[in-house]
Amino acid sequence: MKTIVVFLAAVALSGAAHAQNSASHDAHHSAGAKAAQASNSLTKGEVRKVDKEAGKVTIKHGPLENLGMPAMTMVYRVKDPAMLDQLKAGDKIDFAADKINGAYTVTQVKPAR
Repeated sequence: MKTIVVFLAAVALSGAAHAQNSASHDAHHSAGAKAAQASNSLTKGEVRKVDKEAGKVTIKHGPLENLGMPAMTMVYRVKDPAMLDQLKAGDKIDFAADKINGAYTVTQVKPAR
């Protein structure tokens, strides 16, 4: 009888440990999915300045969730210098930015809707 009780206790504990590991694993994936979604979402902004020689653009924008950044005006590098050909001061845009090699960089930009 003792053997059955010990066996049932071991089965119950291993099931609880598996459930905990599964919950932790699922939480890890949903956090990663949220981060990926945030980095792919576009933020509204207004171009303040374009500096083609330096490969930079100044943007006044709303919060950038993926970077934990509040609304502000900031200078960004651009992933592709050709992006700067599409922009001029005063343009309303939707854009995405990320931190690449330690620099805040615009990775996507399009005219605002």
